[in-house]
This record gives sequence, structure tokens and C-alpha cells, in this order.
Amino acid sequence: MSKRLQYQEISLPVGQLRGAVRTTIYNDRYYSFEGIPYGQPPIGDLRFKAPLAAQPWQGVKDCTNFSTIKPIQRNKASGRVEGAEDCLYLNVFAKKLHTLMLLPVMVYIFGGGFNEGAAIRSLYGPDYFMQKDVVLVTLNYRVDSLGFLSVKDPSLQIPGNAGLKDQILALKWVKKFIRYFNGDPDNITLFGNSVGSASVHYLSATNQTRGLFHKAICMSGTMLSSRASIPAQDYAYRLAQQHGYEKENNDRKVIEYLQSLEAEKLVQHDLLTPEDRRNGFRLTFAPVVEPYESEHCVVSQEQQKMLHSAWSNEIPIIFGSTANEGLLLYSQLQNYTQIIESFRTDPATILPYLVKINNNETVNEELAQVLFKLHFSKESNELEDVVNYFGIRDFWHGFHRTLLSRLAYAKAPTYYYRFAFDSPTFNHFRKKHTAGRVTKGASHAEELSYLWYADHSWKLNKTSVEYNMIQRMVSLFTNFATKRRHNSLNKWHKKEESAALIWRPLQAGNPYMALNIAEILQMKEVPEKEELHVWDSTYANNHGLLF
Repeated sequence: MSKRLQYQEISLPVGQLRGAVRTTIYNDRYYSFEGIPYGQPPIGDLRFKAPLAAQPWQGVKDCTNFSTIKPIQRNKASGRVEGAEDCLYLNVFAKKLHTLMLLPVMVYIFGGGFNEGAAIRSLYGPDYFMQKDVVLVTLNYRVDSLGFLSVKDPSLQIPGNAGLKDQILALKWVKKFIRYFNGDPDNITLFGNSVGSASVHYLSATNQTRGLFHKAICMSGTMLSSRASIPAQDYAYRLAQQHGYEKENNDRKVIEYLQSLEAEKLVQHDLLTPEDRRNGFRLTFAPVVEPYESEHCVVSQEQQKMLHSAWSNEIPIIFGSTANEGLLLYSQLQNYTQIIESFRTDPATILPYLVKINNNETVNEELAQVLFKLHFSKESNELEDVVNYFGIRDFWHGFHRTLLSRLAYAKAPTYYYRFAFDSPTFNHFRKKHTAGRVTKGASHAEELSYLWYADHSWKLNKTSVEYNMIQRMVSLFTNFATKRRHNSLNKWHKKEESAALIWRPLQAGNPYMALNIAEILQMKEVPEKEELHVWDSTYANNHGLLF
């Protein structure tokens, strides 16, 4: 017979909340408050626009149930539309509500290509973090066109990046109210994975967030990643056309039409042209350089330029990649021989978009040959070669450029890890991305298997290597969030490892030295070093383009 749920009430200046006392899968007690509104419903005239803070409420708001709120999105697997336009809610999980000193706060931003994802337990259960003395926050933000549609007319107040502005509003809520949950508003760590990680990076570079967090962790994504932004395009017009709009490409008329549609239609689209695909575009709605300055402007100039003067150059940041990032695309690359042939017949398509648009055709062909030789010079190429190419292009090199920028401009420490832990049973994202066809490797987002208890997880034996990896990853992140000195690993290394293993920050001139996280921890240069060096050379003709 299940135990009766215990409740806990908290009074905020904006209203009262009722949460629940819960236990983790490993029987750790904690407090849960789920589905707290931080923004007004972004519906009606607020659709596509910067969010407004939630209104105060009367009575006691029930936050005891497991939150199932999703931003409206199209489920890629089923094709069905899920979620709601009214989605600006967050969840707070606290190990303890009363301690002598306030607890460190960790705020997580989910990934999902800027077109899917949600802060829900089936994806991001707090069980592993609630073994530690922290306050954990997960938050929703608008995705797809609802979160990232952009038009140029300033009078419409839709310059783009509404999803990033949702995240900023949530951070303001945390800064203002987290002490009521025993969280320290002066010790907030922002972390995320994939485009959630890129979001963290954007937020670390805009002055809109100065003072809202104090450390950051970026897992497999930065704003220099190829999947973290799109160039200015007429996607709003294309979206309206796809759903029946027949008038001219006028921003006001297009927005009026899109405002009249049901939200479900706004996440159902196929807007990429053959030329878009040739240029390597995979996203239609993502962060953009906003077409004009505004009160809430997040991205005011090209991403690499933002990093030169980013306020986060003054705070410590952890950056990390997985050993096999390209496995994310495994199922999409089964026609790998055709992909290689397209690189041979249309050489410029192998190049990063930023390189291609900044060189003439002759130079591009020369640079393309450099990358083709690097990745496809064998007599017989395999699927693995194409997977590796996309791993470098879409993830590793953008990350590497970010590290070069940190070493050039940041005064604060920069820590770097490479997640290479291989479990035949618990590397959930390798299994997901390859449908179980690949039995080894750490895929894109693989760290999440060891940070969050999700629907695909199960209770592990505490003597297992997988349980030990959960303890490592959670300790790594919570120690960073807790302490002023971040690099000592002494408390959680394995007995056979160095008794004084130190995670040293990157040093000028060597952006390749990482903490290699596998069954054994080691400080070592990443094996991708030579490939990254070759990719750097493709930017050599354009001063300032690399970082």
C-alpha cells in the first residue's frame, strides 16, 4: 500500500504554493513544487513576443502533482502535436527547506533542437540531484515558431528569440524568489544540454542576464554550434503561405494571419528549400541576430563578436562534449554513400556555412578538398566516417571555437571535459539515436543518462559501474555549483585512480586538455585534436571569423 503524500506550503510575495514531500528512487527525501507560473500565458497578442511576468494569485496554488506541461510542439516520432501554448511554468526541487546556510541553486535548460522538449519528470526526474544539498530548478520555454519566429518591422515587436527571453524571465523569477525554497540567490549555476547548452551560452553573453547567475555548465552546445542559430530568412512568410496565406510578403499582414491560426498549425511545417538544405540548414526556427535593438534584445550582433565582451568572461564555466556526438544523426545518415558523393560533386557543401559565404568559389573548392581529404580519403568509406564528420561539423568544432574565444578573452577559469563512458545497457541516448544498432559509444546528450532519472531509467545496484558514474557526474556538477574552488576531484575518484587527481582549467595555447570521463578518470588531450586543427585552417583566410 502506497504511503499517503505529505504536503508543504510556502508563501511567496506573489501567492502561496502547496508542494509535496517525495522520495527518490534511492529513498532520499526532498520537496517538490511543480508547475509554478513564472510568465503570463503567451497567447493572443503576446504570441511570438517577449514574455510578461506572471500575475499574483489568490489562495493556495496546488503544485503537488507531477508536471506534464509541455510547450506546444510536434512529436517527431508520432507526428502528433502535443503540449499547450500556455507553457511558462517551472519546477523547484529542494533537498532541504531549512539549513544554517542557503543551498546552492542549479537551473537547467532542456535541449531538443529548439523545436521540442519539456521540463517534465519523464525526461528530467530530479532523483539523482536530490541526493545532494542543492535546490534544483527546471523550466519550460517556448519552442519552434512560437518561440523563435522573427520579423523585421519594429512596430510589431517580434524581433525573434522569444524562447530565450522566456528563459531570462525564468531566471529573474529564480533570482527573486528562490530564497523562499532555501536557495541562495547569490550562488546560481545555469546548465543545459545541446540547444539547452547553447541557450546557456547565449544567456552568458547578453547583458540582459548580468547578475542572474554566477557559474555555467555547457554540455554539447554553444552559440557557435551549427545547430544553434539560423541566418535571417523569410520563414514567417513561408509559414503563413504553407497554411493558406495568399497575400504579399508584408510583415504586418503575415503576423495578423499567423495570429489568427490555431497554435497547432504553427508547429506543423516543412519550410526548408533545396538551397537551405544545400547550405546545411536543419532548423527553421532558432535564435537569430535580432533585426533591431529593443528593450529585451538578446542577440544584437554576430555570435562570435558577442563573446569578445561577454560578461561571462568573468565567471567560471564548464564545457563538455561526448566522444561520439555524431551518433545523434545515425538514423539520418544511412544513405552515407550518396552524402559522400554529394560532397565530391558539390564540394562547397562540405564546408561550414560561415566559411562558405565569406569566400569565393575558387577558395571554397580548395578548402573543401582539405576537409574531404581529412574525412573521406580512404579507398572505401564507411558510415562511421560520415557520422564522425557530422560530429565534428555540428558539435565539436563549434565547441572548439568557443574554447579558443574563452582562452582569448576570459579571465575566469574554463574547464573542459570529454564524456566517453561506455555502458552496454545504460547509455540510453546511443540506443535511442541508433535504434540499438550501435552497441558502443557515448552519443550526443549521453551525460543525461547519468544526471536525470527518466522513463528509460531504472534503479541500479549501488555496486555497478553505472551507479558509480551517476555519482561522479552529479558530484562533478554539484561540487562546481557549491564550492569556490571547483577543480578538486579527490572526494569522488575511484581507488585505482590518482589520489590527487586535479581537474585543471584550460591554459592559453592548449584548448585540447580535457578531463576524460570514462570508467577511469584522466586528464588528457582530446583525440579529436588533429581534426579540429584542420577545421581551424578553413577559417584562416578570414581574420576574426574563427572566434
